[in-house]
Amino acid sequence: MFDALLDEDATTLAALIRSGDVSAQEVTQAAIDRMEQREPQIQSFCTATPQLALQQAAAVDAKRARGETLGALAGVPLAVKDLICTAGVKTTSGSHAYADFVPDEDDITVERLLAADAVLLGKTTAPEFGYSGVGHNPLFPSPRNPWDLSKTPGGSSAGSGAALAARLCPIALGSDGGGSVRIPAAHCGVFGLKASMGRVPLWPGCRDERYPGVSSWESLEHIGPMTRSVRDSALMMSVMAGPDMRDRHSIPCNDVDWLAALNKPLSGLRIAFSADFGYIAVDPEVRDVVTQAARRLARELGAELDEVDPGIADEGATFAALVAFESDLSGMRHMQAELGSRMSPHLSAMLQRDWRAETFTDANTTRKKLCNQMWRFMQHYDLLLSPTLAVPPFPLNMQGPEIIDGRMVRSDHWLSFCFPFNFTGQPAASVPAGFTASGLPIGMQIVGRHLDDGLVLAASAAFERIQPWNHITPVSFGVAHD
Repeated sequence: MFDALLDEDATTLAALIRSGDVSAQEVTQAAIDRMEQREPQIQSFCTATPQLALQQAAAVDAKRARGETLGALAGVPLAVKDLICTAGVKTTSGSHAYADFVPDEDDITVERLLAADAVLLGKTTAPEFGYSGVGHNPLFPSPRNPWDLSKTPGGSSAGSGAALAARLCPIALGSDGGGSVRIPAAHCGVFGLKASMGRVPLWPGCRDERYPGVSSWESLEHIGPMTRSVRDSALMMSVMAGPDMRDRHSIPCNDVDWLAALNKPLSGLRIAFSADFGYIAVDPEVRDVVTQAARRLARELGAELDEVDPGIADEGATFAALVAFESDLSGMRHMQAELGSRMSPHLSAMLQRDWRAETFTDANTTRKKLCNQMWRFMQHYDLLLSPTLAVPPFPLNMQGPEIIDGRMVRSDHWLSFCFPFNFTGQPAASVPAGFTASGLPIGMQIVGRHLDDGLVLAASAAFERIQPWNHITPVSFGVAHD
C-alpha cells in the first residue's frame, strides 16, 4: 500500500508526513521492505540500519503528535555514504583498517540532516577511502547500476547513486573530491550537486588527524546532496549549508536562498559549452546527447550559447599528486604494511610511489594556474556546460575504459571533466541529459562561477522543467523507461 510513496520526492514526502496524511513509520517501513526486495540485486548498502530508522521515524511521529513543528526533512529516508561519519553506526570507509570502526560523533552534515528530522536507512558502499571513480572495495560486494546490473554505478559515492536509482530512498549524501557526487549521479540518472568549496562544512572527515586515510583530500573534498529532483537537493542544502568552527574552510551562506534560487530569472545568460575541453576522448553517444541537451537548454532560456573550450589541459597527474599530498602518507603506509594484500591494489600503488617534494609543489602551482584560467574564462560566461563523464556506464570490475572513441587512454581519463572543479572549488552539478540507444543514463555538467551556487541550481531546475527525468525508472524493476 505504501510502496508507491517511495517514488515521490523528498519535498512531497515531508509534506505528506507533516500534514499527517502518512506517518514517518509507514514511509520508513515501506523503504525497509523495498530494500529487502531490491538490495540483493543492487548491493548499494554496506550497513543497513532498519531498527534505528524505525526508532527515528517513531520519534518524528511522536513529535508531530505533540504538536511540535517538524524539520524540513520530516521523516524522509536518507542514505549516507560510508566515508561520512555516523555516531553509533559502523563507518568502514571501505577498508579493513576500519572494518569495525564506530564513530562517536556524526559528521556535521549528518548532524544537521537528522536534526531536520531525516531518518537514516543506512550506509552506502564506497571504494576504499574514496580513492576511485567506481565502487569496488575489499570489504563488500560492488554496487550495481540499476539501469543495467552488469554495469558500474560510478563512484566513489557508488552506493548512494545506486540506491537513488533503485528508488530505495529519495535523498542521499555523497562526497566529491574529484567528481564523486557527479560521477554516480551521471551514471545513475539522478541529480548531484558539488556546491562551492566551503558551503557545506566537513568534520570529522578530511579534518581529523587521528584517522589516516579518512583524513585525506582536505582542500579537494566536498560533501553534497544526491537526489532525484533538483528541489530536493536545494532542500538538503538549506539544511546542510553554513559555517561551522570545526571546519576552517567553511564559509557563510547568507548570499544564497537555496529554495528561492530554483525560480531565479535566467534571461540574458551567456553560456559556454564544450563537448571535450579540447582534449578529452568522448564516447560519440555522450557527445551527441549532451550537445543536444546544452543547445536545448540555451534555446529554451533564450540564452547565448558559445561552443568554446575553456583552455583546461590534461591535469590527471596533477590531480594524483594533490591527492597524495593531502593524504597521510606516513599513517597510510603503516596501515598498508599491516594490511598487505587486503588493501586495494590501486591504493597500494599510490602509497608505494616515491613522491618528490617538487612533484607536490609543481601540482600546487598548476592548481593556482587553473584557478586563474577559470576565473578569467568565467568573466565572459555565466555558466559552463559539458558532459559530466566521457563515457556511459561500463562493466563492473573495471577502473575505467582504456579505449574511448578509438583512442587509447588512461583508465582514469573518463573522469577528466570533473576533477578540475575540485581544484577551483567552483559549484558544479550533474543533471540527467538523456540516454544511450541501449538505455544507459548520460549526465550533463553545469558549472558556475565561484560562489554562484544559486545560478547552478536555477539552471539545473530549468533544465529539469524543460526535460523532466524523475518519471523515468530502470527497467530492472518492471517499469518501462520512456
